[in-house]
Amino acid sequence: MGLWAARLWGPPGLLLALALHPALCVRPHRDYCVLGAGPAGLQMAAFLQRAGRDYAVFERASAPGSFFTRYPRHRKLISINKRFTGKTNAEFNLRHDWNSLLSHDPRLLFRHYSRDYFPDARDMVRYLGDFAGRLGLRVLYNTTIVHVALDKAQQAWNGHYFILTDQKGQAYQCSVLLVATGLSVPNLVDFPGSEYAEGYESVSVDPEDFVGQNVLILGRGNSAFETAENILGVTNFIHMLSRSRVRLSWATHYVGDLRAINNGLLDTYQLKSLDGLLESDLTDLAIVKDHKGKFHITLKFFLEETNASQSTDSITLPQDDNDNFAMRVAYDRVIRCLGWKFDFSIFNQSLRLHSGSEFSKKYPLIKASYESKGSRGLFILGTASHSVDYRKSAGGFIHGFRYTVRAVHRLLEHRHHGLAWPATEHPITQLTSSIVRRVNEASGLYQMFGVLADIVLLKENATAFTYLEEFPMQMLAQLETLTGRAARHGLFVINMEYGKNFSGPDKDVFFYDRSVGHTEDAWLSNFLHPVIYYYRHLPTEQEVRFRPAHWPLPRPAAIHHIVEDFLTDWTAPVGHILPLRRFLENCLDTDLRSFYAESCFLFTLTRQKLPPFCQQGYLRRQGLVSTESLRQHGVESRLLRDYAAIGQHPEDGSRRPGDHTPAGHLLAPEPLLPSLDSNKEEL
Repeated sequence: MGLWAARLWGPPGLLLALALHPALCVRPHRDYCVLGAGPAGLQMAAFLQRAGRDYAVFERASAPGSFFTRYPRHRKLISINKRFTGKTNAEFNLRHDWNSLLSHDPRLLFRHYSRDYFPDARDMVRYLGDFAGRLGLRVLYNTTIVHVALDKAQQAWNGHYFILTDQKGQAYQCSVLLVATGLSVPNLVDFPGSEYAEGYESVSVDPEDFVGQNVLILGRGNSAFETAENILGVTNFIHMLSRSRVRLSWATHYVGDLRAINNGLLDTYQLKSLDGLLESDLTDLAIVKDHKGKFHITLKFFLEETNASQSTDSITLPQDDNDNFAMRVAYDRVIRCLGWKFDFSIFNQSLRLHSGSEFSKKYPLIKASYESKGSRGLFILGTASHSVDYRKSAGGFIHGFRYTVRAVHRLLEHRHHGLAWPATEHPITQLTSSIVRRVNEASGLYQMFGVLADIVLLKENATAFTYLEEFPMQMLAQLETLTGRAARHGLFVINMEYGKNFSGPDKDVFFYDRSVGHTEDAWLSNFLHPVIYYYRHLPTEQEVRFRPAHWPLPRPAAIHHIVEDFLTDWTAPVGHILPLRRFLENCLDTDLRSFYAESCFLFTLTRQKLPPFCQQGYLRRQGLVSTESLRQHGVESRLLRDYAAIGQHPEDGSRRPGDHTPAGHLLAPEPLLPSLDSNKEEL
């Protein structure tokens, strides 16, 4: 008996007992679980890896980026790969690189993987494989998560664990769940005859299969036009049917609308070359197949009035009543290209992960922080998070969500590891230059306009400031809680915006006088430009929620538009920097100019309040670096020592004993010798 007990409860026996009693099994635990090894999942994994966190990525395929092994069906990406910008600034170049993920490895830039402006999807697959491999990301391949549920636990970070079960029945326990599965379920419209439509996901991509055919395409997005572009030259004609009018990306400024690379059918339609576009609600229609295998379009109510015993050839068609009916021809093929939606099927009801309203059923409901509204600790990343900025910004695409994923990671670092949102601190004299640098370089601000914003938190008496980059604007009221940074003395919010009435499917964005060039008209700027909001106090949640219509933020105490620029280069001293500096000065009631040393000396004699530059620079013997002409002027006006006469140059770094003035800087003028005509200042 004792020997049997030893075998049962010894290590091998214990393992057997646990295997026979799943409730007693210890599930593998991870602090962070990432679903999906597509671009968003790998981007989050890269941040977690660099931060040294405990995580795992679950991927059902044998390699990352499995979506791009099938889609787009015709293999041409619509994300641009601009390899040259004329600049060497890496951050600026990311503004025009829509495929690279963020990493510390300069080899992992997409321009090394393709020379094409619109790359082949196979290049993306290769890139994502290298991204995961070179960074050593921890991905469990061939692991399909089939069910996700909650397990309440007081000791858990969020009051519960997420329990993930794979196709083999193995369960995993996670403190935080990061869902990056994208949109994978084809949108279907249920109407009589919809079963006759071939899906974009399975229809042939060989143009030879469409030679001499009449084709009807249901849908009006890039997948529909991409399909039409592929067969345009071999078909009799193509008709495209959708509920909404076509939206052109260059008119709406939304990258998800029709791109120029796919719009050949618009050309043939407008030039009367047989192809055409029609608008109608698909739910009002029906497809009837005749005895020859041809497809006819009719109205649903005609079908409902027909006796079910009648043959399809006797069903009433619209042309029977109206011989000018647009779709009176028969079609050989009907192709459904209606887009995709999120797969909710694997999530237990306990997670309360639901879709939105009728127009956002394709996305799960999430907060502006990308956290689920139903379960704390569940975040939606990547394409599936696009409900936050749908049709407004680029959050559904790599060049946008690489930055929103980073924002989520920063939120998690503060929430669970006590690390405040990354920030830099500067003296107030550097405020103008800090803002100018960011609006001219930052890619996250540029691509996620209206969604992510830089925040400047002022210190007491506006002597210094803390600069936070790319914070979710709609979470502004919760900034202190989410970032660990105090906002007690006022703040600036730096955002990029288009003109409020500039874009839209009904707008002519090429209208005459569409650009604004004068600084006094900057608020009328139509093109993307920086906008700075000033608040004396952090806005409340109620103020953010009930902000004015079409405003990204509540009404500020003051607002400043930097006038649009054709080159998107906001560095003009008079047109851009001077108005910005004056705006900041008015908000702070101070002088942000940079002065030469003699000017600061005059201020000490004639003013009670010194400008910040003189307080923080001149009085610490840190004046502006001189030029040769200024040095000569200073010598002639007896404001500077003549170094040449004493055999020493201020730039050689040498000093005489007792001379504590920094080499290469203007010295303070000698007492009683101020020169009024040397009172110079910089913009």
